Amino acid sequence: QVQLVESGGGLVQAGASLRLPCAAFGRGSGSFNMGWFRQTLGKDREFVAAITWSGGGTYYGDSVKGRFTIARNNTKNTVYLQMNSLKSEDTAVYYCAADRPDGTAYYWSRLQEYDYWGQGTQVTVSS
Repeated sequence: QVQLVESGGGLVQAGASLRLPCAAFGRGSGSFNMGWFRQTLGKDREFVAAITWSGGGTYYGDSVKGRFTIARNNTKNTVYLQMNSLKSEDTAVYYCAADRPDGTAYYWSRLQEYDYWGQGTQVTVSS
């Protein structure tokens, strides 16, 4: 069983920065591809960023490119989402997700790709 725990959310003003850590617990979690998604009330969960298990590949949603950065520290089994130049439209609950590699292609932006999800952390950006 794998558990994902997000933290770092909060209330900030537009233009500020936040860093969201996601700690993974469980066997093999250091070898998972990891993603971040976000969701606001009444809307579908939206892809934000993803990183391969080695850290060699990173991918971003169009709305966050150039502002957000995803990184990982496999010795700590933790993935980070650095969010800069935050906008009011970034307000959402942010979810961390883990994909256990199974030898098939990794479709990083697809919800169905991921096997485990965290509980989410609220980010609110005031304008």
